Amino acid sequence: MRTLILTALLMTTLATSALAQSYPVSGRWGESNSSEKGPIDCSRNRRIVDFSGNQRTDSNGGVPVYRNKSVQSVGQSDYRIVDEFSNGQVTLGQNEYTLRKIDSDHIVINQSGTVLNLQRCK
Repeated sequence: MRTLILTALLMTTLATSALAQSYPVSGRWGESNSSEKGPIDCSRNRRIVDFSGNQRTDSNGGVPVYRNKSVQSVGQSDYRIVDEFSNGQVTLGQNEYTLRKIDSDHIVINQSGTVLNLQRCK
């Protein structure tokens, strides 16, 4: 009976992890204020934000990886996102921000009034 309960608990945990939400965008995005269409060259000392499944990395900061906790649509192209992170000082910290999809090559992240304009990388 004990083995059955542990197996059921393990299966529930695995299923919950598999249901983690993905970001509304994917791939590498570089900091840019350009309105030009198409992806940009991100090889020149740009801030890069990379969305991959339920993980996000940011080349600017002390957090190696963020894990998506929730994505809530708040309009046709606006999303309220909550990420979790851990680093040497914080365990299971949370980061909340909005993400707006301008078009297929441009997004805007707004975190507590700080705006980050991003354009898809080549």
